Amino acid sequence: MNDAQILTVRPEPGEYAWTFGGVPPVARTAPGTVLDRARRTARFSARDNDFTVELPMDPMHCTIGVAPANLEVRSALVPDAHGGNMDTPEMRAGVTCYLGVNVEGAQLSLGDRHARQGEGEACGVAVECAMNTVVIVELLKGISTPWPRIESDTHITSTGSARPLEDALRISQLDLVQWLVRDYGFSELDAYQFATQTVESPLANVCDTNYTCVAKIRKEWLPARETHRGLHARLHETATSLS
Repeated sequence: MNDAQILTVRPEPGEYAWTFGGVPPVARTAPGTVLDRARRTARFSARDNDFTVELPMDPMHCTIGVAPANLEVRSALVPDAHGGNMDTPEMRAGVTCYLGVNVEGAQLSLGDRHARQGEGEACGVAVECAMNTVVIVELLKGISTPWPRIESDTHITSTGSARPLEDALRISQLDLVQWLVRDYGFSELDAYQFATQTVESPLANVCDTNYTCVAKIRKEWLPARETHRGLHARLHETATSLS
């Protein structure tokens, strides 16, 4: 799909998928942090003493989503089933994000660029920056995605956004279990027990109107099955050729 097609596509409700490769962020970011594009580092300097440390860049988009269902008008700051400001470091270069389409045209948007961020974004500010991003968009018809899902070369990841925090955790865990049942041949109880023994559950954001948790499992521990019609591998191959 070329750029012109991306701009004119009018998907029906179904599934939206995207993958991106981030170009290193540019210029200066939050006070006390300076980016070095050549070395791909973010130098943190304390304000109240002489402590300084160089941290590796890990570019990410904190906000990615489509229009909510039922013609709801919502700020992108509030994450939910349609995506939004999930603030998860999992949304980095090279991953594929699956989003359920709720309205004609999907109304895909992304932003809130960070050169790096810890899990949780506890204070509400990470290494904010400008960023050039190449995005590939594809439409998968006939595959439902209740909550945003992320696939990388190493993990499958489900997200959940809600308040209180334990509800966000429950949503992400349940979506992951349902993903295992649908695409990897597990029964519900087997998927539940397997997830309990293997899942990683880092926090995404704990500073927005809704909190976000993620639940992820290593692909190396999963049965050799194709998920989402093998789209991640195809998009990753295209993204690699572009970079």
